[in-house]
Amino acid sequence: MCGESSLQGRFRHTFGQPRAPFATHPLEQVNKVLDSVTEITCCGGVGSRRYRRSMRILLTNDDGITAPGIDALHTAIASLGEVVVIAPAGVQSAMSHGITFHRPLMVRKMQVNPRLSGYAIEGTPADCVKIGLRTMWGELFGPGSRPDLVISGMNSGANVGINVIYSGTVAAAIEAAFLGVPAIAVSLHMGDFSKTAWSRAAHFARATIDRLVAHPLDAHRVLSINIPVTQSDSDPMPPVRVVRMNTAAGIDRHERRESPDGRPYYWPCGNGMEFMHTAQGSDVEALMDRQITVTPLSYDLTDEGSIATWAARLS
Repeated sequence: MCGESSLQGRFRHTFGQPRAPFATHPLEQVNKVLDSVTEITCCGGVGSRRYRRSMRILLTNDDGITAPGIDALHTAIASLGEVVVIAPAGVQSAMSHGITFHRPLMVRKMQVNPRLSGYAIEGTPADCVKIGLRTMWGELFGPGSRPDLVISGMNSGANVGINVIYSGTVAAAIEAAFLGVPAIAVSLHMGDFSKTAWSRAAHFARATIDRLVAHPLDAHRVLSINIPVTQSDSDPMPPVRVVRMNTAAGIDRHERRESPDGRPYYWPCGNGMEFMHTAQGSDVEALMDRQITVTPLSYDLTDEGSIATWAARLS
């Protein structure tokens, strides 16, 4: 198996108060830590390492269980251990963190192709992780059992900047963080869809994942990986950079049209990768510079800097 020595201590399944991501490492120091890890090109390749035990991984996505991204990523991470696919039955892109309350979540065991089988859920990405961790994992591996890691992706489309908020891929990983399981989201910046080198992009994702799991992952945090446009099997491995999320609003356009019966409607336009501005050192800047981006994410949306101000105002 590719990877580092033991999983013990690598995943801090802390079910109390979550720790801040990379609490002792500013982003610059984290980049140095990642750079110190030997790059792993593939299992069994130069620099490969072995786990003392293999992992159990829950793999999901938001493009649906038949999407090319999850197929390619499943193949790339298969040698990490036992990979169980629990993914939406159909496309659930941009569903953010929506979950299902008012209808049953139908489940079907599905053989997608000779390489990939899994459970297709008639629900959202967050539904898949919620039912996967709370119910199905115990049915598969015994009461109280949990995966070592949840991986969501590989998404067809980048999830950088404000797109992180809309992303079903990221939401699935965050759902795992809610429930105390380390999670990684993987997204691919798309160029010409028909020219996409899925296997090569998944290879880059696997190499990055190997470098991440060589270090402790906090059970209540998410690491979001974005792979730059990959359209050739000979594309070189891009550099990996730990960066902040770009927080500028996207440039959204809606074209007004008219239905045959005369009612107006609006058709969304744009590619989702245009923003009001791009901050220096952000995920958007690094991805457009053809770097693999890694962004630590937290689901705690509290504005800590405003707590004291508002407490004083309302006292």
